[in-house]
Amino acid sequence: MPSHPAAPLLDVTLRPGSPPVLRIDSCADPASWVAGRRDALRAVVAEHGALLVRGLGLHDAAGAGDAFRALADRLMGAEKEGFAPRTPHSEGVYSSSKWPQNQPMCMHQELSYTLEFPGLMLFACLTAPAAGGVTGVADAPTVLDALPRKLVKRFERQGWLLTRNYNDEIGASVAEAFGTDDRATVEEYCRANAIAYQWLPDGTLRTRQRRSAVVRHPVTGQRCWFNQVAFLNEWTIEPEVREYLVDVYGADGLPFNTCYGNGEPLGPDVVERLNSVYEAHTLQEPWQAGDLLVVDNIRTAHSRAPFDGPREVLVAMADPVRLSACSPTIEVSAT
Repeated sequence: MPSHPAAPLLDVTLRPGSPPVLRIDSCADPASWVAGRRDALRAVVAEHGALLVRGLGLHDAAGAGDAFRALADRLMGAEKEGFAPRTPHSEGVYSSSKWPQNQPMCMHQELSYTLEFPGLMLFACLTAPAAGGVTGVADAPTVLDALPRKLVKRFERQGWLLTRNYNDEIGASVAEAFGTDDRATVEEYCRANAIAYQWLPDGTLRTRQRRSAVVRHPVTGQRCWFNQVAFLNEWTIEPEVREYLVDVYGADGLPFNTCYGNGEPLGPDVVERLNSVYEAHTLQEPWQAGDLLVVDNIRTAHSRAPFDGPREVLVAMADPVRLSACSPTIEVSAT
């Protein structure tokens, strides 16, 4: 790892089981505070993969957006291929993905199935939940090293295959995922991004895309387990929900599913192993209102635990990176 001389300027607390935490006493102008320590904050994230800043006092969308922009090189616009809708607050600032609060969002790197994804994920907690709702993080090189070597080698050779069904009934609709329901525009996007597509008679859009499961960090060169193989797999869905969806839409009609890159299904034992390794290496710190969490999206996966009560966490995706800059182990393809 390269050294980061700016990092020692910040009094960061490192505790087992928790991400690095920087506590500040008070802050009258969060954006100015962030701007004045931008290099040091980013150096900590480069060294550890994530950083929670506590006491920053982020209480509204405008203030969160200003802090995000002070830290990032560039905020990304509306995401394409999102699997759950978000509410925009301002340019580049969104709500968390709308996901049932009694269901976990398993570990993943944001948009790891796209050809351009965020280098940084920024989270601002405006309202902390009464219980649960923590955004956990896991170091991708550590997860990779903990996985069975034989399994990793197979994913390195074959990559992973993501299949999706977009309609107005389950998951994201075509318009929500692509920003338009114009078929010609959607098809053009799919062709440009190595996505196979098929329009079904009921108007559902079915897609397939093959991606690398292991990449190298474009700055450090670290090998990272970088994908959403476990999160978007049928065996991660609650059993009763999966049974209902299969009964109504068929095994091929699930809103999303993942396979080995050659199309062979993943067994529940493989998905359970992936999730158990993530769980063993998860770091977490309960949210407090005003917190800022910065995550290196390639080096570090993130998750969201179920929660009780209101929870408002705003999100920005920043500093886009092309998959081609990350030494993918396979060529991207639509099948």
